[in-house]
Amino acid sequence: MAGLVAKGIYKRYPGGVTAVTDFNIKINDKEFIVLVGPSGCGKSTTLRMIAGLEEISEGELYIGDRLVNDVAPKDRDIAMVFQNYALYPHMTVFDNIAFGLKLRKVPKDEIKKLVEEAAKSLDIAHLLDRKPKALSGGQRQRVALGRAIVRNPKVFLLDEPLSNLDAKLRAQMRTEIAKLHKKIGTTFIYVTHDQTEAMTMGDRIVVMKDGFVQQIDSPMNLYDNPCNKFVAGFIGSPQMNFIENAKLIKKDSKYYVEFGSAEKPFYIEVPAGRFDENALERTAGGEVILGFRPENIHDEEAFLATAKTGIFEAYVEVAEQLGAETYLYLDCNGIPLTARVSPRCTARPQDTVRLGIDPNKIHLFYPANEASLGKNEG
Repeated sequence: MAGLVAKGIYKRYPGGVTAVTDFNIKINDKEFIVLVGPSGCGKSTTLRMIAGLEEISEGELYIGDRLVNDVAPKDRDIAMVFQNYALYPHMTVFDNIAFGLKLRKVPKDEIKKLVEEAAKSLDIAHLLDRKPKALSGGQRQRVALGRAIVRNPKVFLLDEPLSNLDAKLRAQMRTEIAKLHKKIGTTFIYVTHDQTEAMTMGDRIVVMKDGFVQQIDSPMNLYDNPCNKFVAGFIGSPQMNFIENAKLIKKDSKYYVEFGSAEKPFYIEVPAGRFDENALERTAGGEVILGFRPENIHDEEAFLATAKTGIFEAYVEVAEQLGAETYLYLDCNGIPLTARVSPRCTARPQDTVRLGIDPNKIHLFYPANEASLGKNEG
């Protein structure tokens, strides 16, 4: 098995289009890495460069200790699972899974053994005589995975493999792929635009935008400590609330964020130690972008009774009762906000409600470059 190292990788197309800029990562052996970002961010191009399907314009790619820039895809010891499964329609499931082994002149009895083992592990042993058109989407996906497993590659590459499945099957296959990773103990690199897939599957997540890596981190670190506004807004569903043009104020050696309107301002105290002191000092008196997640808005009386700051009023535009929770879509002086509150919430559309933000969970970003006023700042 092997890890993977990318050093300063670029992908440039004729006409001056740069799809991937200065991509750097060290992936450990058996790690599950997810590349995530909006359409056109360069994640699939990066995966195709790793696979050898796209030429690397600049930089170095190592699989294990071997430089593979000029190594043909078939000799890289990787297996790729595509979005459209890429199954041969005229072949049975058995022959689809066995195809790569036959090309490598593996003995027939060994092919039979490997295919049957892979089919059993994926719960498709009873489908080996069928052709792809007789399979469901989930079954085809398993066949595509089986074809990759039998080759026992050093690295698995998966390019949006679940995007063609319905929501229920997608959730089921997420679990299957995570279990498969633990079972076969191979390095997985997985591309998706679905941040739920990224959060639930990856050991680490690479967030990309416009060909640039924004942040590489564990799922919870990305969620709790995003490096900029883009990462903060991309990770999490519903997405983080942002209040532009908030003001950072220093008073009696404490910092506060002011938002709302001039006639009716609201204040939230910035907890000591949450942000870099030098960054706060430099920014005091100026504007910041205030961010907080929907679940960090509270409507419980116990919270509101003890909160010293962060209390605000908002108009309820829509209330979605989802059984286990309620989403409130709010208007706070023209600022749209989303709150995720208890299913016992009694607020209804056209109500004006009193809510509180947990100050320990707020995020602050510079308006100019949208970077976080993080603890490492300054």
